[in-house]
Amino acid sequence: MSGLGAAHRRQPSPEGRCSITIMATAKTTGPTGVEMEAMTAASVAALTIYDMCKAVDRGMSFGEVCLLSKSGGKSGLYTKNG
Repeated sequence: MSGLGAAHRRQPSPEGRCSITIMATAKTTGPTGVEMEAMTAASVAALTIYDMCKAVDRGMSFGEVCLLSKSGGKSGLYTKNG
């Protein structure tokens, strides 16, 4: 693996609730894909945010963890529709 990064964006709603979008990126020069590492990084980031905020709201949840795009490797280019 040649790189791994994560970023988040906070999005307040008109109802006073908040959502956080987490995006993780993984890069490698090797022949194997690293999409599992990127999705693991996003999941761990979500769990960390939950751990830091659980005193305020134990009812919070996190939803969809998915692959948005991938390039290279045996399967070539992938981009999620929708």
